[in-house]
Amino acid sequence: MTEDVKINRGLKGIYFERSGVSHIDGSKGELLYRGYSIHDLATHSSFEEVCFLLIHGELPTAEQFASFDAQLKAARELPQEVYDIIRACKDGHPMDVLRTAVSALAALEPGSAEKGEDGFLTNGIRLIAQVPMIIAAHEALRNGREPVAADPSLSHAANWLWMLKGELPSPEAVRLADVDFILHAEHGANASSFAARVTVGTEANLHGAMVTALSTLAGPAHGGAAEDVMKMVHEIQDPANAAAYVKSKRENREAVTGFGHRVYRTEDPRARHMRDGVKQLGEEMGAPEWYEILQAVVDAMKPYSRHGLNVNVDFYSGVVYQLHGIPMDLYVPIFAIGRMPGWLVQCLEQQRQNILIRPLTLYNGPEKRDYVALSDR
Repeated sequence: MTEDVKINRGLKGIYFERSGVSHIDGSKGELLYRGYSIHDLATHSSFEEVCFLLIHGELPTAEQFASFDAQLKAARELPQEVYDIIRACKDGHPMDVLRTAVSALAALEPGSAEKGEDGFLTNGIRLIAQVPMIIAAHEALRNGREPVAADPSLSHAANWLWMLKGELPSPEAVRLADVDFILHAEHGANASSFAARVTVGTEANLHGAMVTALSTLAGPAHGGAAEDVMKMVHEIQDPANAAAYVKSKRENREAVTGFGHRVYRTEDPRARHMRDGVKQLGEEMGAPEWYEILQAVVDAMKPYSRHGLNVNVDFYSGVVYQLHGIPMDLYVPIFAIGRMPGWLVQCLEQQRQNILIRPLTLYNGPEKRDYVALSDR
């Protein structure tokens, strides 16, 4: 019953839709959001401005920016029932708690069932503000502290660090967190964004799509690279051990975490911005060895760059979190904070010309056969 059909496993190389959001050129190592280079945005923009750009298609005017920023800040609140749910499952993995809390918001928030574009926008902007609150509240509660209230005077990145640690962050720490969110904000039809679009394709609401996206991101093959890099750094311990570590991995045909990407054949264009931040932050905090270990691994991997094994963005992200004293199991939830606007705009695009996403599988099981009664088997 098989046919002469080409199977593209993992849908590799398959275009399933048009999108006006992000352009990725893997051969050139180029990433654009709405036509703007990731380098310009990471250097000059803010996460709030990038959110507006992704959602609305253009950079905001000063008046538009102020209005959008006010919307985000006004949405920094959670129903008490969500705090109760977080408290009840505080011993769970942060991604499981985050997914559960977002699912609960679907039942608790007025208007969460709205499926029109205005409803998606309202709920999406609210979720962008709420996701950092959920993560920070869980981190507090599982450590025996009460959640820190949001500060409406702080930016998105600054407020996140404030809620997480209960102390005002330095301008340098805020900027690096802001850049991290910008770099992770959107990346085409990655696994979680595609999964969200599949959910919207069924005419589900936005909260349902976000739960799907979070569930998909939780898988280590998608969102776990930063955590794995940090484990590698701890294993190497010293820059002098990096070459032997890489040699052993390559001889055993094992991957070196943080190298290679499903799309990019050159260095991930986002990586340089985190690299610079890690170097600076490590020096400021008196821990330059983390950066030195990473760079020693990069040097040891240079012979393999011609095979497309180049540094990706998550190679440096984990060390930034480590320097801030953030637990490793929060690395993927932090990824989710940055990706929220990307998921929202992917859902909006899917909704505007919605179609049920229903690919085919080529059957390769047994030929047609007769049923045999249980008594005769």
